[in-house]
Amino acid sequence: MSIADEELLETVEEIDEEPYVEFDISVAPSDPSLELLASQIQRGDIIIPFYQRKFVWKIEQSSKLIESFLMGLPVPQVFLYENDQGELEVIDGQQRLMSVKYFIEGYFGEADDKGKRQVFRLKGLAERSDFNGKTFEELPPRYQRKVRNSTLRAINIRQITPSGTGDSVFHIFERLNTGGTLLKPQEIRNAVYRGEIVSKLWKLNETPEWQKILGLKKPDKNQKDVELVLRLFSLFHSWKDYEKPMLSHLNKFMKDNRDFDSAEAEKFAEKFPKVAELVSENLEKPFRPRGIINSAVLEAVMVTLLEDDTIDGTRLRDGYKRLLEVPEFLERITGGTTDTVVLQRRIEIAKQTI
Repeated sequence: MSIADEELLETVEEIDEEPYVEFDISVAPSDPSLELLASQIQRGDIIIPFYQRKFVWKIEQSSKLIESFLMGLPVPQVFLYENDQGELEVIDGQQRLMSVKYFIEGYFGEADDKGKRQVFRLKGLAERSDFNGKTFEELPPRYQRKVRNSTLRAINIRQITPSGTGDSVFHIFERLNTGGTLLKPQEIRNAVYRGEIVSKLWKLNETPEWQKILGLKKPDKNQKDVELVLRLFSLFHSWKDYEKPMLSHLNKFMKDNRDFDSAEAEKFAEKFPKVAELVSENLEKPFRPRGIINSAVLEAVMVTLLEDDTIDGTRLRDGYKRLLEVPEFLERITGGTTDTVVLQRRIEIAKQTI
């Protein structure tokens, strides 16, 4: 899919307080062999986060990396985060690590739809290079040993304090990932707080009426639409307990609900498609008081509908029209919309009006 084909959700910018976090972390360098790294990935001891949906390097890029090891040249270090289960999550270095694994395996990339894989022959090296066109198995034994025994500097990060919070790991990913694509908040959450909640949010986000509300033909490539679903879930029957900033609130909520197995999760999953259908059928281009999606308006109205099964199409149409004429509500849908008092009062007004 080309960038031009991908959907982008445009929303009114919100001012959210930047959370302040102090870390007490252990940072320990290590020099594992390439053979060890490849086997750790194979076993699942090293986890490649799935926010990068596929391996993106060309075979020439991976070949140059392997050539660097064969020639004894330095290779940039990788960052690994040790989670509570002792697994090592790749913060930075996915392409390098997977290139190593693929070369030692003998196949470049994953299998295609027919189950076939491309043989990994070194490509794009100098014409006179003795390694050009060689697979790992075709290298002379001494060079096979050199590849297996070469080391790659890894920076291993482990959080000591604060414990039990959702923000710290999130910020480590945010600040240390140096990949070609700047990761967006929801993409980082999906990697850091992975669990059943990720697939559930994705499924709910694909609700046709929800995508129609947002004006999208396909889900947003930066997952801002998924983040909006998470935001609604996090405020469902609990908005009175909300505390700013929104970033920290969503991080903690996703961490605490990663199994998506609570009674509230079940209720939300049942109600969300119905509410999306109610809005889609009764409001034309909703939640756009000034042309583009306003998350604050969307949140206030959708939470109201999620919590009140008695609202029908007529009440929604009439109430929504009145709501956008309430001065106190309009004051709370731009600027610092994620402030605790502002958010809570905005939902109160929506519930009273609709």
